[in-house]
Amino acid sequence: MTEVIAPADEAAIADVVAAAAASREPLLICGNGTKLGMLRPVQAARSLSTRNHRGVTLYSPNELIISARAGTPLAEIEATLARSGQHIIAEPPDLFGAPGQQTLGGVIATNLSGPRRVAWGAMRDHLLGIRAVTGSGEVIRSGGRVLKNVTGLDLCKLLAGSHGTLGVMTEVTLKVLPAPEAVGTVLLPGLDPVAGVAALSAALGSPYSISGAAWLPPEAAGRVPALGGLGRSATLARIEDFAASVAYRTARLRNELHHNDAELLDDATSRAVWRAIRDLAPLRADAADAVWRVSVRPSAGPAVFQALIEAFGARGFLDWGGGLVWAVGPGTAAAHAAVESASRGAGGTWTLVRAAEPLRAAVDVVPPEPATLARITRRVKAALDPHSILNPGRMYAGL
Repeated sequence: MTEVIAPADEAAIADVVAAAAASREPLLICGNGTKLGMLRPVQAARSLSTRNHRGVTLYSPNELIISARAGTPLAEIEATLARSGQHIIAEPPDLFGAPGQQTLGGVIATNLSGPRRVAWGAMRDHLLGIRAVTGSGEVIRSGGRVLKNVTGLDLCKLLAGSHGTLGVMTEVTLKVLPAPEAVGTVLLPGLDPVAGVAALSAALGSPYSISGAAWLPPEAAGRVPALGGLGRSATLARIEDFAASVAYRTARLRNELHHNDAELLDDATSRAVWRAIRDLAPLRADAADAVWRVSVRPSAGPAVFQALIEAFGARGFLDWGGGLVWAVGPGTAAAHAAVESASRGAGGTWTLVRAAEPLRAAVDVVPPEPATLARITRRVKAALDPHSILNPGRMYAGL
């Protein structure tokens, strides 16, 4: 059983890491542990958790910034922002059904972004500043607490998405934005994936500022209660803004997409639908299943999804205008190989988001890097975690 150490302040976190580095002892780095089923399993006798290092340290609604310690629950951040009518731009998802449990540091470490990614960028794009403890126990900081900041090396982008392998984040500063007054959605029922992605491409290329673009097959649409048992596929384009603007733009978009059965979803229904899509409610994943996400150019999404259906009966849906394929299937090496093959064939990348530990330990959970890039990765790892004690092997075997 892994011993969990959960210091309440940055200095104590640094002391734990420094002691581990001195004894060359690997540490499993986490917040509340909601993402331990993601990527490769970490072999470590002790776990360093940031869950007790929590709390908002700065919030300036007028400046559109918030700073908080890494162990702060994301729900607490969202509630603080909501009181001032603001929100986290990247719409981070709850992939593992742990409402209220995931931490701010965990979301940044995994660079998780929701449907709004297609319009507003990834989580790392809104990261202004960071404090972290390196693998030698040194406290570092990068960026700051202002929107225009070019101080020092941009370690923020480096640590975001590093899954705790380069440093233990202790504090994060994010840019935020006002939350939309209203949300509207244009629903086109019954389209196949190719026609659905073509419609989403047209919507994203329109002047109406689409902030969500997804295609759900009939089974996936049926798992979203707000769609009311549609019984057909759902092609969905979201618009967020002031109420009058949303009403005007959704009506114009519906007319311009030239679909006889096009519908407009109201604010409450739209919010429920996109919350479900964000948190993967359209997926049906059993305990023995694996979950993959494949990132490709949007026009390739339908073909990749079809290839996975033919290979192992994949279930899933398309987000980001077709550029993100969510797929569920048997947690076997053969199914994983099919995902790798389909992704490579489309010039894309994949991530094994969830699977049983034996599969995650046996396969590449993200694409292997080209030799030149792999050398850079090893040099960065050696600079920030010289003894390879922070989440060793989490992303790549032996690193």
